[in-house]
Amino acid sequence: MRLVPWWAFFSSGCAPALLVAGWAIAALLEGSAYDSATQTISVLAACGAAGFWVMTAALLAVGVCHLLTAWGLRAAAFAGRMALAGGGVSALAVVVVPAATSRGDLRHGSVAVVGFTLLAVWPLLAAHRDGAAPWGLRPTPSLLASALMGMGAVWFLFEVRQQGTIGVAERLVTFMQSLWPFVVVVSCLRHPAQRRLTAERT
Repeated sequence: MRLVPWWAFFSSGCAPALLVAGWAIAALLEGSAYDSATQTISVLAACGAAGFWVMTAALLAVGVCHLLTAWGLRAAAFAGRMALAGGGVSALAVVVVPAATSRGDLRHGSVAVVGFTLLAVWPLLAAHRDGAAPWGLRPTPSLLASALMGMGAVWFLFEVRQQGTIGVAERLVTFMQSLWPFVVVVSCLRHPAQRRLTAERT
C-alpha cells in the first residue's frame, strides 16, 4: 500500500497557495481601508466586506484540502489524521460562522481557536517513533513543527492584547499550519518505500 496517494500532493500543496491567494486578493478588493499588518483575515471574511466571497471561497477550499489530505495521508498515525481533518472541518465552520463585525465575535473566535489548536497539535499526534517513518512523521520534526506553531499562536495572542501587528502574526501561523501537511506529504512521496512501490507499478 502506498504511504500517500498521488493526489495528496495536490490537495496539500493547494492549501497554502489558496490561503495566501485568498487573503491577498480579498485585501486588494478592500483597498486602503484594510491594513493587513494590523487586521485579521477574519475581517476580510466578515459579512459585508468587499472581499467576503473571495476569502470565504479560499477558506472553504483550504478546509476541503485538509480533509482530503487527512484522508490520503495513510502513513500518519490515526489521531493525527483526525486532528488534521478536524482542522479542515474548523475551516469550514469558520465560513458558516463568519465574523459579524470587523472586530469579530465570540462564536467566530471560538471556532477559530479550535481550528488553530487542532492544526497545531496534529504533527505531534501524527508522528511515529519508528525510525523508518518518513521524515515529516518522525518525532523530532513533528515536535519542532508543533512548537513553532505554538510559539506563533502565543505571539498572535500577545499582539491581540497589545493591538499590534495582529495580521502579521496570524498570517504567519496560518501559513505554517497550511504548509506543514504539504511538507509531510512530500516526505512520504520521497520515502524509499513509496518510491519502490511506484517503480514496481511502472
